[in-house]
Amino acid sequence: MNLAIERVRLTPVLVADPPLLNTQGVHQPYTPRLIVEVVTADGITGVGETYGDTKYLELARPLARKVTGRRVSDLNGLFRDADEVAVDASRVVGQADVGGLRGVQTAGKLRLSVVSAFEVACLDALGKALGLPVHALLGGKVRDAVEYSAYLFYKWAGHPAGVPSEPDDWGAALDPAGVVEQARKLAGRYGFTSFKLKGGVFPPEEEIAAVRALAGAFPGRPMRLDPNGAWSVETSLRVAEELGDVLEYLEDPALGTPAMAEIAARTGVPLATNMCVTTFAEIPEAFTRGAVQVVLSDHHYWGGLRNTQHLAAVCRAFGVGVSMHSNTHLGISLAAMTHVAATVPDLHHACDSHYPWQSEDVLTERLVFEGGRVAVPDAPGLGVELDRDRLAFLHRRWLDDDGALRDRDDAAAMRAADPAWVTPSVPRW
Repeated sequence: MNLAIERVRLTPVLVADPPLLNTQGVHQPYTPRLIVEVVTADGITGVGETYGDTKYLELARPLARKVTGRRVSDLNGLFRDADEVAVDASRVVGQADVGGLRGVQTAGKLRLSVVSAFEVACLDALGKALGLPVHALLGGKVRDAVEYSAYLFYKWAGHPAGVPSEPDDWGAALDPAGVVEQARKLAGRYGFTSFKLKGGVFPPEEEIAAVRALAGAFPGRPMRLDPNGAWSVETSLRVAEELGDVLEYLEDPALGTPAMAEIAARTGVPLATNMCVTTFAEIPEAFTRGAVQVVLSDHHYWGGLRNTQHLAAVCRAFGVGVSMHSNTHLGISLAAMTHVAATVPDLHHACDSHYPWQSEDVLTERLVFEGGRVAVPDAPGLGVELDRDRLAFLHRRWLDDDGALRDRDDAAAMRAADPAWVTPSVPRW
C-alpha cells in the first residue's frame, strides 16, 4: 500500500447563497469555497473543503506543493509545512474576518483554515485505503447520529434586482411572523427541534420579539440568539434579562473577552462564542475569567478534526460546554463535522449548519437531515463522493467571475441594494 501523496487538486468554486442578513450586511449571491483533493500513489482520492477567498487559495497552492510526497497518514507534518508557507500580512493583519465573523484575522488563523481542508482530505484518503470511516480513525463514534439546529436568518425575498443570482423558495423573513414561518419550513423539511436566530440586524427590541414569537410557536424548544458582537454590555444584559427564560444560550452578544466576561458575571444566561475563542491561545483568558460557557468549535478555524477533539477535551477539563459553529458550506464540510461530532463525548448542544440554505453541492448525493439529525456515515473515509460534473460547473462559475465574488464581502453585497451602506461600528446598539 503506497500512501504517499502523488498530487493535489485545488478547485475553487462559487456556490449559490440566498440573501441572508447579518450585522455586517448580506450574503453575496455566490460564495467562494475551495475543494481540496489529495491523490495517493495508489490512486486513492481524499476530499476536503474550506473557505475559497483569494487569500486562502494563495496559501493552499504552495502548501499543495509542499505536501506532495508526504504520506496521508503524516497529519502532523501538514502543520509544519503550513508554518513554512509565507502569508501576505497585508491581507490579514488587523482586518476583520468578514466571512466567518470571528474577530480579527491573523496569519496563524489563515493557515489553520487551509490546513483543515488538507487534514480532512488526508483522513478521507487514509480511511478509504484502510477500509475505515473517518470517525474510526479519530477513535470511534460515541453516537450514531449528530443533532443539528435550525439556523434562522433575517432574509430578503431575493437578491437586489439586476444582480445575477439563483432563485429560492424560502421567501422573506423581516419580522417576527416571517422568522416563525421560516422556522416552520425548516422544522417541517428537516425535523429540527432547536432554533438559532442570526441577530444584530435590527434593533434589539425587534429581535427580542422574534425570539419570543419563536418560543411561542415552539414551546419548550431550545432557542439561541447570535448578534455577532453587535451590542454593548448594557444592551446585552437587557436582552439576557428579557429572554432569560427561553434562551439556551446567548451567542457573542458583545465583542471581545473583557465584554463577554462582564456580561457573564452579571447574568445567569449562558454565553456561547465563536468569536472570542477561536484559537488555543485565546482560551486561558476566556476560561479563567468565566467569559464563556459554551465554545462553538469549527474544524475550519481550529485546523481540522483532531484539533477539534483537543479543543473539546480542554473544554471538558474546564467545565465549558462545546458545540459547533457553521458558515456557508457544502456537503464535504458537513460530513467532516458529523464525523468529528460523533466522537465528542460531551456534545450536549445541537450543532449549527448552513447546509439547508445551500441549494448546490459537489456531491453525488446530498447529506440528509432526519429528525434534525445527520446519520454518521460508516462507509470508508468521509462516506461521500464527488460529483465531478457539478464540481466542474461550479468551478466554471468561479472562472467566469470577474473577481467581484471571489472574496466574500457582505458589506459590498449590501451596497448593491443601498449604495450608502457602510459596515456599522461596534457596538451597533
